[in-house]
Amino acid sequence: MRKLLNTLYVSTQGSYLSKEGECIIVSVEREEKLRVPIHTLSGIVCFGNIMASPFLMGFCAEKDVGVSFLSENGSFLARVKGPVSGNVLLRRQQYRMADSESSSVDIARFVLIGKISNARTVLQRFLRDYEKNDYNSVKDVVSRLESSIDRLKRTNVLDELRGIEGDSAKLYFSVFDNLITVQKEDFVFKERNKRPPLDNTNALLSFLYTILAHDVSSALETVGLDPAVGFLHRDRPGRDSLALDIMEELRPFIADRLVLSLINLRRVSGKGFRKTESGAVMMDDATRKEVLIAYQERKRDEIVHPFLNEKISVGLIPFVQALLLSRYIRGDIDGYPPFLWR
Repeated sequence: MRKLLNTLYVSTQGSYLSKEGECIIVSVEREEKLRVPIHTLSGIVCFGNIMASPFLMGFCAEKDVGVSFLSENGSFLARVKGPVSGNVLLRRQQYRMADSESSSVDIARFVLIGKISNARTVLQRFLRDYEKNDYNSVKDVVSRLESSIDRLKRTNVLDELRGIEGDSAKLYFSVFDNLITVQKEDFVFKERNKRPPLDNTNALLSFLYTILAHDVSSALETVGLDPAVGFLHRDRPGRDSLALDIMEELRPFIADRLVLSLINLRRVSGKGFRKTESGAVMMDDATRKEVLIAYQERKRDEIVHPFLNEKISVGLIPFVQALLLSRYIRGDIDGYPPFLWR
């Protein structure tokens, strides 16, 4: 099994990344703040006004360490990576299957069964933890999500799958506010909004979704798949559609649960967010760092993977799912097994 490496997140504005020997140097106002050996890293993510030397970017490309540049609130800007790796025959088969309606439906159905099942489990865990309270609306959504999974199994039309997914997402987020049990004044959740996020909870969700997408893209490239060519999400210039596909099933378990923990355990507070003139909500540096620390801690947690029946780090789930998808595309297994949280 692949070893879980660290991701270096740089959020201090004005930081400069450079190379010295086999190490990456992070400096602020020409003062060295951090020195990291590159062999310990799987990627670097820069937020906002962060600069990097051409030699550093070339070094990272040579060592297969992706460097991503995001805005301060986590919107993707650009990514630097080395030459395309992997088996060209695997990618050609991926492209053929993406062009096939039936193949796309098969993979999209598995992905969405994973997503809706995991969203349902998030709600079930909440009901178990707060069984003394009356949450009939949450119980109703749990039941309706089960019906959505049954509908997924009966349709062979891609647009119908997307419609079921859209309806299920609205149902899930319609009761998400119930899952926030403290700091209700600062973290009110009415609906999912993005580009830009308009409240504190949506700002957290969007930020973590972006980070998760980065990890999934890296995992797909590692196993030789093209992150840009998806099955549920169709091709769009500048978008990693396959990464968005695989991320769907991982959002509830990795990102949504972490957002709820950050709020309910008071690791973040309303004071760490500000609203811009455009209405967008952004985190301050301290809050962003706390979220990144919590995300790294979450990635180090261990679970038993439901398909492999092996103990792995949460941070390796994107890699395992990418590996399983590549095996399905090659024809080594009969179907793509989505990640199902139990």
